[in-house]
Amino acid sequence: MSSTYTSNLRIEKAATSKLKDVNFENIAFGKTFTDHMFMCDFVNGEWQQPQIMPYQPMTMQPSARVFHYGQAVFEGMKAYKDDDGKVFLFRPEENFKRINKSSARLAMPEFPKDYFFEGLTTLLNLDKDWIKPGVGNSLYIRPFAIAIDPAIAAAPGESYRFMIICAPAKAYYKGTVKVLIAEQFSRSANGGVGYAKAAGNYAAQFYPTNLAQQKGYQQVIWTDADTHTFLEEAGTMNVFFRINDTLITAPTSDRILDGVTRKSLIQLAEDNNIKCEVRPIKVNEIVEASKNGSLKEIFGAGTAAVISPIEGFEYQDTYYELPEIGAHSYSSMLKERMLNIQHNLAEDKHHWRYEIK
Repeated sequence: MSSTYTSNLRIEKAATSKLKDVNFENIAFGKTFTDHMFMCDFVNGEWQQPQIMPYQPMTMQPSARVFHYGQAVFEGMKAYKDDDGKVFLFRPEENFKRINKSSARLAMPEFPKDYFFEGLTTLLNLDKDWIKPGVGNSLYIRPFAIAIDPAIAAAPGESYRFMIICAPAKAYYKGTVKVLIAEQFSRSANGGVGYAKAAGNYAAQFYPTNLAQQKGYQQVIWTDADTHTFLEEAGTMNVFFRINDTLITAPTSDRILDGVTRKSLIQLAEDNNIKCEVRPIKVNEIVEASKNGSLKEIFGAGTAAVISPIEGFEYQDTYYELPEIGAHSYSSMLKERMLNIQHNLAEDKHHWRYEIK
């Protein structure tokens, strides 16, 4: 291994690469990681020297606060490679701002912008051979921060670790999914941390999602905690509904994540003259639209899947199947537009692409 410095960033390169042992045609999402990782600790009120090192286990005290009080936030991003070998990120500034917004909500220190972008750029240049060209191929990027100081006092931590790890990825979801509309459980509540990418948000979803899967559904569409009458998110994604030719999605709030894919799809819909409404959506409105045939599509939207079409939903023990509209679907058209921008195959008039140099 060799160690070098670039400005304030220390780099320790892996002696050998794991790349030759990876079957990129048959790779499970989020289980194979690249050769290097980024790490920076917060100690005595200051972020220390950032470093890149070979991907490896970490040693932590069992009393580390993250294990006991859940101070953990994360982001999801992707890198793409075009046919000329150029590497791009998609709106990384939004992910940077959001992880600091999440950190602030959990009383964690915000991460410096120059450390974030220098570390991310250097990491991707080191592991760029892990990014394969072609639509559907990408490198999933997971920045995250945790409280690491060994103390079980119920108070914010004093020491933290910010990291970035990367995993090669293909399509996250394949085909369509069936969902169960929640009538008892909620993803988040007013005044809570639903808008933050806090690790505990996702852990709390697992139990009701498991119950839905026992009934034959892959995911849950979450409803509001107060009345369970308003539709909010689908699984770990934002959700869109198409009634006739209008696309509808719930407004962001302290309950609903400000998804990067969500806001990009809203813009792409407007670019393609699709009417898009951002407003509260009642369950009864969607049920009635399904009954009268005006409900054409439902789909989830997020970084990992981009768009995940939904073929039907259950509510109050009744299953509602959506029509097959094939080439006329907004979901397939918008996904194609999005992927073409991400992979440098189409004009990027909103300047969303960020080239890694």
